[in-house]
Amino acid sequence: MSYYISPRFLDKLSIHITKNYLDIPSVKVPLILGIHGRKGEGKSFQCELAFERMGINVVYMSAGELESPDAGDPGRLVRLRYREAAELVKVRGKMAVLLINDIDAGAGRVDQYTQYTVNTQNVNGTLMNIADNPTNVQLPGSYELEPNRRVPIIVTGNDFSTLYAPLIRDGRMDKFFWEPDRADRIGIISGIFEADGVQRGAVETLVDTFPNQSIDFYGAIRSRLYDEQVKALIDEVGIERISLRVVNSEQSAPIFRKPDFSLPHLLEVGNQIVGEQRRVQEMGLAEQYNKALYFNRKLGNTAEQAPAKEEAPAANAQYYHKYDSGNAASNAAGSGNGQNNHQPSSSSYGGQPSSTKLTPDVVTQVNQILKQGLRLGIEYVNERRFRTNSWNSYGSFQGQASEAIAALEACLGERPTDYVRLVGINPEDRRRVAETIIQRPKGKVATA
Repeated sequence: MSYYISPRFLDKLSIHITKNYLDIPSVKVPLILGIHGRKGEGKSFQCELAFERMGINVVYMSAGELESPDAGDPGRLVRLRYREAAELVKVRGKMAVLLINDIDAGAGRVDQYTQYTVNTQNVNGTLMNIADNPTNVQLPGSYELEPNRRVPIIVTGNDFSTLYAPLIRDGRMDKFFWEPDRADRIGIISGIFEADGVQRGAVETLVDTFPNQSIDFYGAIRSRLYDEQVKALIDEVGIERISLRVVNSEQSAPIFRKPDFSLPHLLEVGNQIVGEQRRVQEMGLAEQYNKALYFNRKLGNTAEQAPAKEEAPAANAQYYHKYDSGNAASNAAGSGNGQNNHQPSSSSYGGQPSSTKLTPDVVTQVNQILKQGLRLGIEYVNERRFRTNSWNSYGSFQGQASEAIAALEACLGERPTDYVRLVGINPEDRRRVAETIIQRPKGKVATA
């Protein structure tokens, strides 16, 4: 089976790699090439095809290796893998590259819930240092006078705007947005179905019928066509014995006949997969299960999320007493006019809602952060993880103070033995401009 390599993709990759092995006078060549684009468009697979075509050696890293419970390990690993690639050039006499797949999943800040750890800082700093000094990459605790070989780095990802801006600046990283056009898609998908005898005209119809689907979608169609034969094998052998038949069996491997690759059947299976995608998008069960999403999307309706009185910990008895007293007062005031008794009371803090449970100082901080147009984040951490600064996000809010106050009250009620802090986040660049701890396990609790 011969797979299709996009000429645009091959040109960009080959030029970047070759430039890094040439000595071009007075030209600063970026060491890193960042290939980004939509999920499932074959970025990593196109890289592998190009590497094989060029006959070069590859040292791989994944996003999962960019985090570790031991601070400093990922940064050390990046340096080690880079030096391994440099050693391959010396030993084998061929080009080599370091490929880091899905870098934004390991080093990017996808949203306000993503923790920015010491390892994330170290990985960013390590890659920046290597990009600036590619022939002087030292391992921690040792120093060698002999320079190492310059080796280009290729990184793939979906959204590079989540990465540390100085890392992706021009001069360090050359960017390539991979979005296959219709000709590329037809070429790649024709390669997928080439061994199955699917004609080019059928492939074109398939591409035009599902124009917004990724390349992986068509591979999923081909895989789905074999489901009937796999089910027939299970029925024939028996579900109790299928493991013995498939794994370590003395019999020959099962033989599968060619499925129906006709265009109508391909379209039918494709529509089934699209229907499954639509059901996933429409289900939205995360809002019921994830409290942070609940507070962000349910417009401040926290009644069903409020903890029951009988479940209140003894340490927060005063907290819940004030909560019940406030509700009782509001119920008495609103019983005669049919008002919603669960609405937050008005406040003198710039017209923003106040709270019967939080101190005025805390309510003022919430209002001040939101008035400045910042996004308010609520974070918590237990005493053990507080030492490593590994905070968890409880929710994020912008504009509506009632939502933020309700979520903050719930967080303090649920986590009386944790640290809780407020964070002000600039929504434009996701930069933190304020952090204030309002509750400590053995200190002052910010409730009235």
